[in-house]
Amino acid sequence: MGYLPRLRVLHTSRSARGQIYVPWINWLLLVSVLTLVLAFRSSAALTYAFGMAVAGTITITTVLFFYIAYHGWQAPKWLLAIGAALLIAVDLLFLAANMTKLIHGAWLPLAIALTAFTIMTTWQRGREIVTTRRNRMEGQLRDFVDELQKSSDEVRVVAGTATFLNASNTAAPLALRANVEHNHVRHEHVAIVSVEIQNTPRTEASQRLEIDRLEHARDGIIHLTLRFGYDETPDVPAALATLKADQTEGHLDFANATYFLSRIGLHIGDEPGMATWRKRLFVATSHITADASEHFALPRDRVVFLGAHVTV
Repeated sequence: MGYLPRLRVLHTSRSARGQIYVPWINWLLLVSVLTLVLAFRSSAALTYAFGMAVAGTITITTVLFFYIAYHGWQAPKWLLAIGAALLIAVDLLFLAANMTKLIHGAWLPLAIALTAFTIMTTWQRGREIVTTRRNRMEGQLRDFVDELQKSSDEVRVVAGTATFLNASNTAAPLALRANVEHNHVRHEHVAIVSVEIQNTPRTEASQRLEIDRLEHARDGIIHLTLRFGYDETPDVPAALATLKADQTEGHLDFANATYFLSRIGLHIGDEPGMATWRKRLFVATSHITADASEHFALPRDRVVFLGAHVTV
């Protein structure tokens, strides 16, 4: 949803996408629970904290229910207004009652909620800023390919197959742009790969691949969209191995291909958009991002990182 960096997520259900296990969060919960037990020493001491947590959860759930009922189910406004007024009023009474025990432990769930909310909204805001600046640096993929055709005498073509993973299917990968602008080379065969995770558990083989020749049929540069179900491992090399030469612009040797990943170096600057302390939090949070090589099952001995620096 864009509120946290990419973490390792394990799906535990083939019918419900929301049933997941996140190892990093689970270990964080373990440390947090042990800390609370050692700090409060008894369940009685946690009574007020538990009461505030329950009252807050019920209130938030009620608000979200009516939000979905209004935007998703298109329920009558008058009915929602009556129901929301009654239920939220009761929930707020429970919440207010627990606020009287604020100094006795009810502050704890509020502090945890405020911390989580701050981290998640900071990451979302920082991600928006970085994405905007990254898109400006990358430019449009089709425009970049057109530029390569015009400057073919300045860019040396080397043998082999290069695969560039890119989150966007319209922007030029930073790694490809950096390779061309700084090294003045590109590979004979270039496959730009975007991975999409579907809402279904598994994706049919016929819908796995989508090929785009980018309006130049003989330049050796193509764009591939790979689709995986949420219950599948996004094994990019295995999916690419199913491609045949007649589907692409020549034979792509994915068995010996080099995989290029775009990497962004974040630096704190004076750019507007966030307070300095939120910038520091955003940069610190970025360090827990899961390894893309492992996530997409890439061979580590053939992965190259190229990218650029972005100031937040």
